[in-house]
Amino acid sequence: MTHSPRTSPLLPCVLATAVLFGLAGTACAAAHAKPRAAAHKSKPAASTEPATTTDANGRTVPLLDNKAWVLMDFSTGQILASSNADEPLPPASLTKMMTSYLVEQGLKSGKLKPDEPVTMSLSAWCRGGKGGDSCMFVPLNAQVPLMDMLRGVVIDSGNDASKALAEHVGGSESGFAAMMNAEAAKLGMAHSHFENSAGLPDPRHKASARDLAVLAQAIIRNSAEYYPIYAEREFTYNGIKQGNRNALLYTDPTVDGLKTGHTEEAGYCLTASAKRNGMRLISVIMNANSAQARADQTRVLFNWGYSNFEAATPAQAGAPLATAKVRYGVAPDVAAGIAQPWSMVIPKGQGASVKTAVTLNPELEAPIAKGAVIGKVVATADGKQLGEAPLVALAGVERAGFFLRIRQRVSGWFTK
Repeated sequence: MTHSPRTSPLLPCVLATAVLFGLAGTACAAAHAKPRAAAHKSKPAASTEPATTTDANGRTVPLLDNKAWVLMDFSTGQILASSNADEPLPPASLTKMMTSYLVEQGLKSGKLKPDEPVTMSLSAWCRGGKGGDSCMFVPLNAQVPLMDMLRGVVIDSGNDASKALAEHVGGSESGFAAMMNAEAAKLGMAHSHFENSAGLPDPRHKASARDLAVLAQAIIRNSAEYYPIYAEREFTYNGIKQGNRNALLYTDPTVDGLKTGHTEEAGYCLTASAKRNGMRLISVIMNANSAQARADQTRVLFNWGYSNFEAATPAQAGAPLATAKVRYGVAPDVAAGIAQPWSMVIPKGQGASVKTAVTLNPELEAPIAKGAVIGKVVATADGKQLGEAPLVALAGVERAGFFLRIRQRVSGWFTK
């Protein structure tokens, strides 16, 4: 016997209500889904494998969505890979690396003192951070110890701190800008020109990615005592705590600096440095489309660099590499080698194939001073030149007396 299912008299009402709310929910979900879909379309999800391209040398290098980038080996200054490295672009707050560097060099020389007071003038004062300004938020006419103001530049990226230091060190911001440009010329920053200390927009205020890598290299090398400031994650002044904008400091323990930057014209910029297994790399990203993008692109560069390159020492300083014949000297020859430690970065796996070839200057004649350049040594791997270094005399050779020179000359006639 079959029983028909019993239908509640309330069921039609329940179904109608469910349909009504279901349709409303579907419409609401669709309305919210559109912005998410648009956002997803404008910023695709990052691929697990970074995009690559082929450079002029036929190498596979990262393909990054920005206007310019550079990856440099710190020790040698070798550019491992780059894109538009020498194009002058708005550097935004990457400018502040030059501001901090000049202050650090003043501290190093003793011209500046860590605790000397720096005044926050009306022209430098940050009026409440309006317009998206980066500020240390020093009160008007307040006097702040120089080291605190330096941290306000490096960690807070304070425009107010940058201007106050510029006026303190250079007498005026224009005077400080002249100092910045003089230092840039000294460092060989051929594609950079500074108009202000903070990186505020100006059509003449430009820097290239390569130049900024050179500046970062100078900070790490010449301001070693102060470089740890660039790794500090936060700084508190006047009860206001601000975090370092370099996101890599929080996610990659091998990263220890340097500086972020952003304006509408400059886009999102980042100069960073990392040290892994004794090898330090410097990366510069200019005009990325977001803070996340500049951090992600820097990670790509560091991972690519450390995966594809290694340090090599083709020859040891002071070790004899060749013996050079010397005419008219108290000794007939002199040992030749390199005076300074010689290191370079080579493609990974080529260390065993690195070879050196020596070329000596012809007709060497005494006197020869110790350390005088008497040739060169070239390093190659698989037939490709990796680099070269000057070959120097490892000892001095005095000029022989008159009669000894005559004897050597006559002897030379019979030995040719």
